[in-house]
Amino acid sequence: MLGTIRRVFKQQDEFSKRIKHRHRAFWSPENAEDIRNTIMDAEDSMERWQREEYWQRKLSNKYNAKQFALKLGCEVADLYWNGRDVETIDFSQFPEQYVIRPTIGHSSGNVFIMDKGYNLFDNLYYENEDIRRLLASKLAESPRLEFLIEEFLQEEPGKYKVLNDYKFFCFNGEIASCQLINRLGPKAGFGSFYDEHWNPMEAVHPGYTLVAPKTRPECLEEMVQQVKVISRAYKIFCRIDFYATTKGAVFGEFTPTPGMGEGYSKFGQRLLFRYWDKYCAGLV
Repeated sequence: MLGTIRRVFKQQDEFSKRIKHRHRAFWSPENAEDIRNTIMDAEDSMERWQREEYWQRKLSNKYNAKQFALKLGCEVADLYWNGRDVETIDFSQFPEQYVIRPTIGHSSGNVFIMDKGYNLFDNLYYENEDIRRLLASKLAESPRLEFLIEEFLQEEPGKYKVLNDYKFFCFNGEIASCQLINRLGPKAGFGSFYDEHWNPMEAVHPGYTLVAPKTRPECLEEMVQQVKVISRAYKIFCRIDFYATTKGAVFGEFTPTPGMGEGYSKFGQRLLFRYWDKYCAGLV
């Protein structure tokens, strides 16, 4: 009995410890940012993608993440522009709806969800020159940063809005849970959790107000299939984000250290610990 109790308590914080260990392993080395910002292409060989230790750091660059998803046959948002020279941005070439996001960052920072000059993320209107100045100021702070200007994906019913997130907790091709965030803004929304067959689950990470189960997306099977392909290629644990759109399942991004291991429920800690030990044993 005492041994069982000890194992349960270990599982309640072991996942958090492993995430923190991974963060140190990924980002403490001096060459970590060089690896993250080695620009890759979908046509590059898998050998070149995986050449370095902890090569998955390349996929924390959102441009590289898109290329990797393309390489594996996934749908991604169309790319209109990318780079650092904001003076070359020709806004007249974009549709009235588009998205701007940085290649480096987390928690939806420096993201613009633009609909006819209105940013759905901060509920403010912007002139093109305002956007140009804001991007330039952020680029001046980080010499490795670039920005992507992409297609504004429409949700399945065909409406422009802040898209819901489907966040899959994955272990070498196995899905432990999917968190649906019915998003209202960068840090606001409602959450619910499911297995890969859309059966409701206990909350893994109750960071958003929990709500009753939602209708499964029409492209769920496609989404799950693509998530598993990407997860097997990624090999180690990762949270992989997708969107349900008029284009079907569309890849979003990789998150190798979600929440820095903090805020998980006891159920979530135990679940993710068990999956890690079963499908990624001995891996960072």
